[in-house]
Amino acid sequence: MIFPDVDETTLFVDRNDTDELLGTYSDHGFMLDQKHWPSVEHYFQAMKFETTDEVHFEKIRLSESPKYARKFGRVKSKKIRSDWPQVKRVVMTRALYTKCKAHEEVSAALLESASRKIMENSQYDYYWGCGRDRRAQNIYGKVLMDVRAKLTAESAEVGA
Repeated sequence: MIFPDVDETTLFVDRNDTDELLGTYSDHGFMLDQKHWPSVEHYFQAMKFETTDEVHFEKIRLSESPKYARKFGRVKSKKIRSDWPQVKRVVMTRALYTKCKAHEEVSAALLESASRKIMENSQYDYYWGCGRDRRAQNIYGKVLMDVRAKLTAESAEVGA
């Protein structure tokens, strides 16, 4: 099999598509850490840096689009926090969960995927995406499925 663990029920998402409800670029702002974030991408990129660099942190948070937030989050002249490799998945999970809790339509879209496998359809990202051969880590898809499981469990608790 060329593409493992993929069948017709797999849901592919593009996290950088502004029209993708489950993406990081969608225009679904939320409050987290006592600040308003225009998108998941804004939050994720700002969290890469020590919060002591308030100017750069706010430049990312207040940037005019997720694309610019990403650009400012990739500036080579700024030092990324030392624990970033260990915390980036948690940061992404917190942002996506908070976005879902703030926007019913996003939560509904994720819950409607039910038990489907979710894959981030990036040919070039072998960490967050599924990679060219769909054998990459697909961490973004796994994060979405983790958030979906948490929302499902919360929904079951309310119904119990």
